Amino acid sequence: MSTPETPEGASEVYRRYVSAVLFHGHAAARACGLGATDLYALNILRLAGAMTPGELAARTGLTTGPTTRLIDRLERAGHVRRTPDASDRRKVLVEPLAVPAALDEALEPARRGVGEIIADCTPEEREVLFGYFARAADAYQRAAEQLRGGGA
Repeated sequence: MSTPETPEGASEVYRRYVSAVLFHGHAAARACGLGATDLYALNILRLAGAMTPGELAARTGLTTGPTTRLIDRLERAGHVRRTPDASDRRKVLVEPLAVPAALDEALEPARRGVGEIIADCTPEEREVLFGYFARAADAYQRAAEQLRGGGA
């Protein structure tokens, strides 16, 4: 394994990290009977709260047909529910329900391991780490929007 002392080594370490996070997400989804896109959509709903199916489609990058099937699957499994929008009764909102116990169970080992790593960091290291996460999330979001033709 390379080390981050060179640009090539840093790139390899980072790609290995991203690959492990994605692999874990797929494995956790499978362990509790979800697809990777289902888990991704649940995460979006938990972060942003209830939204219209159109908003969920935009945030997941799915078209309307697959989004409807996604919501149907999540609703049948008891992870979300459709509710009328109080401000416009013609609209429906998709809202997340309680976190499934199986999902919490599947995610716990990684959460615990990462928590231990973060606990070993100094406050300054944590500040850098979480500052990076916030800025990198924004950078990935902008890049995804550019790829989809939604921004410069």
